[in-house]
Order: sequence, then C-alpha cells, then structure tokens
Amino acid sequence: MIAFVSGTVAALAPDAAVVEVGGVGMAVQCTPDTLSTLRIGQPAKLHTSLVVREDSLTLYGFADDDARQVFELLQTASGVGPRLAQAMLAVHSPDALRRAVATGDEKALTAVPGIGKKGAQKLLLELKDRLGDPVGAPAVGTPVSQGWRDQLHAALIGLGYATREADEAVTAVTPQAEAAGGTPQVGQLLRAALQTLNRAR
Repeated sequence: MIAFVSGTVAALAPDAAVVEVGGVGMAVQCTPDTLSTLRIGQPAKLHTSLVVREDSLTLYGFADDDARQVFELLQTASGVGPRLAQAMLAVHSPDALRRAVATGDEKALTAVPGIGKKGAQKLLLELKDRLGDPVGAPAVGTPVSQGWRDQLHAALIGLGYATREADEAVTAVTPQAEAAGGTPQVGQLLRAALQTLNRAR
C-alpha cells in the first residue's frame, strides 16, 4: 500500500499529476480540486490510494487524508469503482458527500455524471452508515456558480496558463456551465476550457 507520495511536481494534466519521487515519476490520478493546489516545479505531498487491476496499477491522489478515506469508503458500495468514486469527489467535497448521504439528498448524487435516480437511491441506502457525520458546517452564502469558477480558474493557473488566458477560458465555458444547472462538473468544464485554449494558440 502506497499511503502517500511526496516530491516535486514534474507535470500536470487535466486529470493527473506526475510527482518525482527519488528520481522516479509517479503518475497520480487527481480531481480538478486537488490539481488546482499543485504547481509544476514545487514540492507536493499527495495522500494516495493504489487500485490494482489485472492489467494495471493506478494511483489516485488527494490533497488530504480525509478525501482519500472517503474515496475508499465510496468503493465499498456495489457498483462504485475508482473512477466513479473520483467523479463523486470531483463534484462534491468529502463533507458535502457526508451531508448528502446523511440527509438523503438524491439530487446531490445525481449531479455526478454516471449516477441516475435509481443509482442515487441505492447509494444512499448502502452508504448511510459508512461515511460518518459531516465534519464541518455547510458553507453559507457561497453561490455554486462562483465555486466552479474559482476551482476552474485555479486549475488552469496550476496547469501553467496565464491569468488572462484562464479568465478567457472560464468566460468561454460559462454558457456550458449554466446550461448544466445545479452543480457544474468541474472536470468536464476543465476539458472544455483546455480545448478552447488549444484552439486559441
């Protein structure tokens, strides 16, 4: 079990980071929220979960141990693999997921790509006694729209784009985010923003 990786950030991609550990580049799958905290050439420590498959070894990384634990707990529910668990943490913080499960909030879970109404109901039942109680109080007065803007902007800056480029990319994907309604999926918006930036260059 690799509990964490600590080293210099060698590269960043829309869904992963490469951290140099003792001369070896470790590829770590991360959510946009975690990626937004990383900078190329800067030291970083990521709490990790190693997922072993017959044909692959995949390392998933998180900014803190709480997110890693929730990632692993989510996979104890039937039908939830590492990709879906990561998608859930890309849309919601660990505490937001705890609140959703504690209050039976189907809508919060269906905001995650790949989870429909029936899937959300099943997950609420299975996870009810597994995730624990929310640690922090819900954020008050923070509009959802502002949350995705800040996350997306920080992720683009972390990938090495200039502030002006990040501003333009956020503006370009705003119609897509507003059309999605509810909680926009930051990972999808990040991919769309990168396509916009690539066309502009």
